[in-house]
Amino acid sequence: MKFKIKGRASFAGGRAPGFTLLELIIVVFILSLLAAIVAPKLIGRTDDARIAEAKVQIRNFETALKLFKLDTGFYPDTGQGLEALIEKPSTGKIPGNYGEGGYLEQKKIPLDPWGNPYVYVSPGLNGDFDIISYGADGNEGGSGKDKDIANWDM
Repeated sequence: MKFKIKGRASFAGGRAPGFTLLELIIVVFILSLLAAIVAPKLIGRTDDARIAEAKVQIRNFETALKLFKLDTGFYPDTGQGLEALIEKPSTGKIPGNYGEGGYLEQKKIPLDPWGNPYVYVSPGLNGDFDIISYGADGNEGGSGKDKDIANWDM
């Protein structure tokens, strides 16, 4: 025995499967409401992540500079800069016992998380050397996400 169904299939309540326009509008409204609540919280966290990344990079520079000093007996001066960690300096005090391959694994000096170069001063005003990221605004000073991140202040 075969049954033939013409037209739309009939289900409980006499409705075809699917969503009505009203149901779709309600779902879109609920998703928009959730996005409006969650999005600002996620967006605010990107600044925290960049600050944490800058601190990690500064700590990596500190470690590499200490290794440089162990091999050479001195820290690179301001003129040699952080580049002395990836390439043997050819100006200033030339190290005699420079580590083969440099002191940074990446073989390049990264920019801070906001795309600005780190500031390196040696001898520093706050220790043997100062390493600074000027934060989101790229200018000295500031507060919040624009606050300077320095090796002596972490």
